[in-house]
Amino acid sequence: MRILIVSDAWFPQVNGVVRTLSVVADKLRAMGDTVEVIGPDRFRSMPTPGYAEIRLAIAPKRKLARLVAEFRPEIIHIATEGPLGWAMRALCRRNHWPFTTAFHTRFPEYLEARTGIPADWSWRVMRRFHEAGEGTFAATASLRQELTRRGFTKLRPWTRGVDLDKFRPGEGDAWAGLPRPIFLYAGRVAIEKNIEAFLALDLPGSKVVVGDGPALEGLKQKFPQVTFTGYRENGALARSYAGADVFVFPSRTDTFGLVLLEALASGTPVAAFPVTGPIDVVTDARVGALNEDLRTACLKALDCDRTACREHAEAWSWDACVAQFRAALVPIN
Repeated sequence: MRILIVSDAWFPQVNGVVRTLSVVADKLRAMGDTVEVIGPDRFRSMPTPGYAEIRLAIAPKRKLARLVAEFRPEIIHIATEGPLGWAMRALCRRNHWPFTTAFHTRFPEYLEARTGIPADWSWRVMRRFHEAGEGTFAATASLRQELTRRGFTKLRPWTRGVDLDKFRPGEGDAWAGLPRPIFLYAGRVAIEKNIEAFLALDLPGSKVVVGDGPALEGLKQKFPQVTFTGYRENGALARSYAGADVFVFPSRTDTFGLVLLEALASGTPVAAFPVTGPIDVVTDARVGALNEDLRTACLKALDCDRTACREHAEAWSWDACVAQFRAALVPIN
């Protein structure tokens, strides 16, 4: 099948959406499908306010229509609700092409946190965007329940996976010299990730933040005792997970959290709030602790079973993720 994926999140961006789509596209190609991903890298673009590394396509309609015509898709999936997503949605509706969408990001909460725009207003826009398609993919049961309460009617499950070869226990001690235990956060360093809730905790040992983002400099100034490494990838990121004692996930707004699986695959237990994402992934008390008191969760996670963490992560397969995605797509004809 000739599968077109249109996404406002694509390389050189680094985030869970890009990681998911790139793995899915590669695996579909390996299965024999022809996959084209159209992202903002092909258009004139501007930086997202507050996120200079995230570019938004400017007036993409005409060029997008040309690229789509050249590819001749048999299936269309719109991954995001940005300028490219809206332009592709309009093109599909004009041509009476069915399409699917995915709910990756809680933009209403993010916009409210950054601009003060009431989340309820944005939720109405999001619902209008997705309900025009034939199905909206959502990663977890708790997210689908929430979206149902918000009026979404065409939800389809789409799980996630983890690279079990890349993320594994015993990858060396990335934190030699730091007082133990090591409490680690890894991911985008942005206001919506609620990282300050973690860094403000009174915990023994050391706190470490791996990642980059618009909130990094401010957090460095406010928490000088914390170790900030900046962005890490490949072996360095894997060693960061494996060398930590607890992975702390303070976000309350993520729709999944691939980093949860990466930490668990590395044998590192998770501490988090009991919200969407953690409640769907950390379903075994041996692999993590969820509590509205994040400090309590962090301390309790120290007693978790690292072998059980790895075994738990092994149930999350990228192959299963891709198979579920492909089965839920809707052909144009």
